[in-house]
Amino acid sequence: MKRFLCGILCLCLIWTGVCFALAEEPGLDELLDEENEEIDQSDNPGRVTGKVYPTKTVEDFDLNSPAIYTCKLGPNRPIFRIMDSKYEAKNVLVRGQAGGMEAEILYVGLRWLIVRRDKDIGYTMREWVDFGSIQPIDPVNTAPFNVQKHAYTAVTATKCHVRKDMSFNEGAEDDGNNYVILNPGTKLTVWKFYDGWAVVNYMREYGYIDPNELTELKPVSPTDEELYEDCPIAAYTSYYKMIQTENNISRVLEPGEQFDGNEVMGPYGPKRGYEPAIVMYQGKDVLGYGGGTCQVSSTLYNAVRQLPGLRIDWRRPHGASGATYLPIHCDAAVGTDTQNFKFTNMYDFPIRIEGCSSGDGALSMRIYKVH
Repeated sequence: MKRFLCGILCLCLIWTGVCFALAEEPGLDELLDEENEEIDQSDNPGRVTGKVYPTKTVEDFDLNSPAIYTCKLGPNRPIFRIMDSKYEAKNVLVRGQAGGMEAEILYVGLRWLIVRRDKDIGYTMREWVDFGSIQPIDPVNTAPFNVQKHAYTAVTATKCHVRKDMSFNEGAEDDGNNYVILNPGTKLTVWKFYDGWAVVNYMREYGYIDPNELTELKPVSPTDEELYEDCPIAAYTSYYKMIQTENNISRVLEPGEQFDGNEVMGPYGPKRGYEPAIVMYQGKDVLGYGGGTCQVSSTLYNAVRQLPGLRIDWRRPHGASGATYLPIHCDAAVGTDTQNFKFTNMYDFPIRIEGCSSGDGALSMRIYKVH
């Protein structure tokens, strides 16, 4: 337990986390301006020209297309069409009512949802959907909203380029088309393979890795039954931008035992080894203790959600827009009485949680059965 605590504290110091409370809610025009500004300042604001993983558009759906989820849009939230590659919202189709508006989700994108309301099909921002209202149409065969099962674990064999598109300037150390270059020996996970490339989640975009730069490629079990000895039954990787050190953590959670993020990582202060770091409080960057802990809990949250036998007891996002290193609705804040991540192992077998980072931009969480 002590080794786990020390390890997770060191992991938390590798990068700066983002925890914040929402200020007064802005109007529609201000929300659209903020969203477009965030995209303009991101690493990939719609300016990538090479081949990327094909995402759906409204043209792929009609009034007879099967829905995946039902949902309710927040008060006064619209359905609209997106008219250009910079995601600028134009042509509002339906403006939501004061008490919210029922809709169907046809497709889940990284930044947007394609939804249907009566005879209107269009886009809405992910943060404009009431997360608690989302229900699968077919709960037996549909994963809960935002559960993204990563299919493989891997280790980088050489310097590994997480690309912005499916192109590579052979021989170039950094041709400007990389989100990050990982060191040899970094553990990560792969969402899927597409057109010969390993596709990963990089913050709120997809990243692409040449499989020749990976080794020890192993499948993650699609269920909680192992495919082979010591096979991970869930795994997830998130990415960060600060570079400092290397650390690994491991902890066993017995049947019926609860994981409490604040208990494991707190109290957040210098006596626990935390250094001052930038955190967001009430919409402003301020110095505080515990920067990075939220990314640990959020990455673990995305692995935990893949397993139905792990019951999530408490989770709060970083406000409506969430933490920018993950898709919206995919984060789990820690640090206060109301911001915490708790889950209980409801399986009849222990699980082992492994977290690892090589200090180069990737944080990987894996969950195993313990025999």
